[in-house]
Amino acid sequence: MSLKEQLTEDMKSAMRSGDTLRRDTVRMAINAIGYAEKAKGKPLDDAEELVALQQQAKQRKDSIEAFHEVGRAEAEAQEAAELAIIEEYLPSQMSKEDVEAAAKTVIEKVGATGPGDKGKVMGPLMQQLKGQADGGLINTTVTELLGA
Repeated sequence: MSLKEQLTEDMKSAMRSGDTLRRDTVRMAINAIGYAEKAKGKPLDDAEELVALQQQAKQRKDSIEAFHEVGRAEAEAQEAAELAIIEEYLPSQMSKEDVEAAAKTVIEKVGATGPGDKGKVMGPLMQQLKGQADGGLINTTVTELLGA
């Protein structure tokens, strides 16, 4: 069952149970996948569906920060609840230690020695960890390891 099919089934269940938060959040996720399919011009594969869902999670995280800064606690709580639902469909993220180990391996492989070699490391590492770790975490880890 694809992610989109799973989301559709879960939306139906939420509708039956009267869980409006889950229904609306899952519906937004389905729509995000649908927009990505339209942009691509064909159905998405599993990895592309996951990327669309990760973008939704990132949007929620950004909104949570913005609402926190302006003191809108109710809106912040709403976004946090939606993020929790979206994260149920995402694979678990790697820990900082796991990202650091993977980064050290790539640094050795490409022979990076300092901050100027960050680009050599980031490309292969992002490809390797795609969907498994947050890009911001990868970036800060590589920056720390290369001593920028």
